[in-house]
Amino acid sequence: MHKIFSLRTVLFALIVLAMSMATATTSLAQIRISVGFGPPALPVYEQPLCPGDGYIWTPGYWAWDADINDYYWVPGTWILAPEVGYLWTPPYWGWANGSWLFYDGYWGPHVGFYGGINYGFGYFGYGFVGGRWDHDHFFYNRAVMNVNVENIHNVYDERINNITVNHVSYNGGPGGIDVRPRPEEEAAARDRHVGAVAAQTQHWQAARGNPELRASANHGKPSVAATARPGEFNGREVAPAREAGGAYNPPANRGGVGGGGNAVHPKELPAFEKTTPNTGDPNRDRKFQQQQDKMAAKQDQERQKLQQQQEKEHQQLAKQNADEGRKQQTEQRHQQQTQQLQQKHTQQRQQLQQKYSPPAGGKRK
Repeated sequence: MHKIFSLRTVLFALIVLAMSMATATTSLAQIRISVGFGPPALPVYEQPLCPGDGYIWTPGYWAWDADINDYYWVPGTWILAPEVGYLWTPPYWGWANGSWLFYDGYWGPHVGFYGGINYGFGYFGYGFVGGRWDHDHFFYNRAVMNVNVENIHNVYDERINNITVNHVSYNGGPGGIDVRPRPEEEAAARDRHVGAVAAQTQHWQAARGNPELRASANHGKPSVAATARPGEFNGREVAPAREAGGAYNPPANRGGVGGGGNAVHPKELPAFEKTTPNTGDPNRDRKFQQQQDKMAAKQDQERQKLQQQQEKEHQQLAKQNADEGRKQQTEQRHQQQTQQLQQKHTQQRQQLQQKYSPPAGGKRK
């Protein structure tokens, strides 16, 4: 078994917002989730055996669940490439404007920027050295990939040197990795992309529903760190974490979710940031834009309505000369109302994003 070399790791069941991050890179149809405290360090684990020809390793990462205000581990797994010649660019967390932002992974002909994070197994911060396509076949680098040569014969050996071991799982910010995208990674961001395939979506959904994978439960050392096949969290082919990458000490107040987790009133929430679709189908992209514009207008109306309601309550408290205790109770209720509205809106955006995502798996050439 090959061990992970960690350098410094919704998706949709997360708060989904689209943006381009100033401290990272420009990329089409990226996903943003903003959290007020950073993800745990990457756990140390071993890579399960590759299940068959054409499978690409997708490293594990920490995702965020807004419903429980907690990170959870999405185990690394082998995924069948959606198209011949396509490689996986892993998701990553980055720091910007006082919070950690999540950037979703994607499939494409070249590996783009993934924050300089060392996920191991060929993803050592830049590009991918775990294998390469040669015509219609994927050749595996046995130096960094766990492949049974009796079943898979298209292999080669290329030793990778000077790998610095670290466990930090995010780019930028306090203690983060200070890396910016290279020109070839910026070019890769402009390639045609395919989002997570159906097997990956099912995989992270299973991870999200598993309480043992929550950071508050495993403290950065998940019992299922990697799997041979997506969604299979039991059996001999499951690899547990050997150790946590570092101490996990989340703040007692886990606010700061979605860029507005500390917001008390709707006017303090971030503006609706629209996604630029890139499915390769102009008609599909146009329908998505129309639905997105309609949703943005409706959500803005709901924000204004709640803001007006809360301002009216403030005026009433002022007329009644309410004491500080009553004012504090009202503010707490306002914050709860605002966060509930934010969660409702982000879930609606998530559903729209999923509806107009590229067809699962695409077509193999």
